Amino acid sequence: MAEKTSAEVVIGGKVYTLSGYESEEYLQKVAVYINGKLNEFDSIEGYQRFPADMKATLLQLNIADDYFKAKAQAEKLEREIEAKEKEIYNLKHDLIAEQIQSENDKKEIKRLDTENRELLLNKARLESSLEESLLGKIEDEDTSEKDETEQEDTAD
Repeated sequence: MAEKTSAEVVIGGKVYTLSGYESEEYLQKVAVYINGKLNEFDSIEGYQRFPADMKATLLQLNIADDYFKAKAQAEKLEREIEAKEKEIYNLKHDLIAEQIQSENDKKEIKRLDTENRELLLNKARLESSLEESLLGKIEDEDTSEKDETEQEDTAD
């Protein structure tokens, strides 16, 4: 547990000793805030004529108003942070899903590229085979025609 500290502060022109577990700088900051509020009220016309208890009540109400506004602002910011954290979580989830999809797409591209190369090689083999087959038929026809021509020449 933190050590208890004490600090002498001036509030409304009077010296007070504040004690707490906060730093002396923090206790001085609180005193400065209260003095600011007192100065704010002192600048309001007619405030000095109010009884002391009414002045204290107005000061307390004003400080409570500041507190609730600050608390509402903090809660709003916490909700915004929570919403942003959820958004970040969802974006990270989407990013991971997209990375997985990208990896799968790369694998599929690689597989299709390999398949394409195999098909191109097979096509080239088939074209070569067809070409050889066609050339063989043409040579056979040429040979057949020569044989027929030779037979006709011999028969004459």
